[in-house]
Amino acid sequence: MSVGVWECRGGAIPPLHSHTPTPPHPIMTQLTTSTIERARGDIAELRRGLGDLASWIDARRGALPQLDEMAQRLAQLGNFLDRLNAELEQQEKERAQLEGWFEVSRALNSTLELVEVLNRAMDVIIQVTRAERGFLMLADETTGKLEFQVARNMDRDTIARPTFEVSRSIIQRVAETGQPVITTDALRDPRFSDQDSVVSLHLRSILCHPLKVKDRVIGVVYVDNRLRAGLFQPEDAQALRAFADQAAIAIDNARLFASVRQKMNEIGALKTFQDNIFASIASGVIATDLSDRVTAFNRAAEGIFAMPAAQSLGQPYYQTLASLSSTPLPYLVEQVKRAERRSSAAEIQSDLPTRGTVHLNFSVSSLRDAADEPQGITIVVDDVTEMRQLEATREMFRRYVSPAVVDRLPSNPDQLRLGGHRQEITILFADIRGFTRFSESLPPEELVDILNQYLAVAADTILKYEGTLDKFMGDAVMAIFNAPLSQQDHVLRAARAALEMRAAVSRLHAQLPAALRLNYGIGIHTGDAVVGNVGTNQQMNFTAIGDAVNLAKRLQENAAGGQILLSDAAHGQIRALAKATAIPKLKVKGREQVEQVWELEQLRD
Repeated sequence: MSVGVWECRGGAIPPLHSHTPTPPHPIMTQLTTSTIERARGDIAELRRGLGDLASWIDARRGALPQLDEMAQRLAQLGNFLDRLNAELEQQEKERAQLEGWFEVSRALNSTLELVEVLNRAMDVIIQVTRAERGFLMLADETTGKLEFQVARNMDRDTIARPTFEVSRSIIQRVAETGQPVITTDALRDPRFSDQDSVVSLHLRSILCHPLKVKDRVIGVVYVDNRLRAGLFQPEDAQALRAFADQAAIAIDNARLFASVRQKMNEIGALKTFQDNIFASIASGVIATDLSDRVTAFNRAAEGIFAMPAAQSLGQPYYQTLASLSSTPLPYLVEQVKRAERRSSAAEIQSDLPTRGTVHLNFSVSSLRDAADEPQGITIVVDDVTEMRQLEATREMFRRYVSPAVVDRLPSNPDQLRLGGHRQEITILFADIRGFTRFSESLPPEELVDILNQYLAVAADTILKYEGTLDKFMGDAVMAIFNAPLSQQDHVLRAARAALEMRAAVSRLHAQLPAALRLNYGIGIHTGDAVVGNVGTNQQMNFTAIGDAVNLAKRLQENAAGGQILLSDAAHGQIRALAKATAIPKLKVKGREQVEQVWELEQLRD
């Protein structure tokens, strides 16, 4: 084997007796995982060759004087290989750390769902620092108290809470001072050796670093090893600092994201709530922008105008409400748009294509933002059609029935089934006996005054028992019971009204001279009749028509003054309460068969 200067992959062997420290070889800055592995293999092979050569020299040292110098060069070459191997190990450690921090950085920036990310990042930290366990604590944003968020071991398992055996004194110190702590043997470190947790848990290597955001400590990251002392070195502290800085930013971003997401959820929930309120408002609501285009059209407005919101949104309001163009509505809108008034209101009667005549109560207001700048208009509309119909119906019935009955009329006029329907009713006819002869002897003015007194007695009594005044016919009055509202005791009501009418006439007699004392003849019958409005749109009467009405009138014609005659049908329904006497059967006009008739005397309590 020839002896000379040896080359070692990119550089010469240093000269003999050189004491200058050898700087890291430039190739070390470019080593990758594969090149490090190949270099370490080459170094191992070279050292085996040097060992063989050294053995060969020792065997021949006395034969050749140059062998002593060669042995020195071989020793120097061995030292160089040791340094090179150490540099390779350091490069490999740094490479592993860089890969770990890259993984940590990628994990921390991969998502804003923090718990999973921190678990992955903590696994990398434990691997890179060769720690046994790792913990991450965050300060509660309200109380400032540190709370465990991540707890992992070297097996990449989550540590259960009961085994959170850490040096809380070191954690608290780092949180309060904002300065990291590294100790190679906590049991021998005078700063911590007297701490109960350090002694009781036999803690050795500990590395703890604050999590800071803008010089504000938001938490602490803590790694330790309870078995090995001297594990953590200053470069491990630097590496943990890099992690802590990235983790703190990621945590703060995640918190901001969570806060924004919560706010967005709250805003979304509020918007949904407002949309539900808007949709549920009984009044129709139409909003427009400054160009008069519809921006909101709620469910009630759809019902009032018989138009889906999709058909109106984005369209000029005057096209959506074209059927109201000849009403005061456009004027109300223009008043508000010109800022002449903040709001205007009016009730408008108009015809809608699909609904006919309607009564709509409009309120137009300026739609403004928080800075009081106009953004459009809001049109609120209430459909008062049914209310106006009901008012008209009630006003009509006030001429017929008592206020108590009017107040109980249904809110929906359709329930009254105006126009006529068949039902059982009780009809009462009352006529002043002898009035025609009586009227011949009195002046017209006095006659009307006396007539009104007698008619008032009849009307007041009928209304008291919630009967319906059908009509006045000269000196006679017709009333019906069980219409327009149902009355289960309608026969009894009519009977009581008749008896009280007779008693009221007797009281009236006490105030009149004998020549003016007259009496009612009353007939009552129960049966089916058609009940409803009869007439035209200009004039109509609520009345009953049918044979039952005719029979009641015939009974009244056969009743003497002060006498109350009941048909057999009417008597049958109040037989248990009525004290009545059967009179000879009557053959009434217009009916073939004779009728059994009863004279009502009084009602039992």
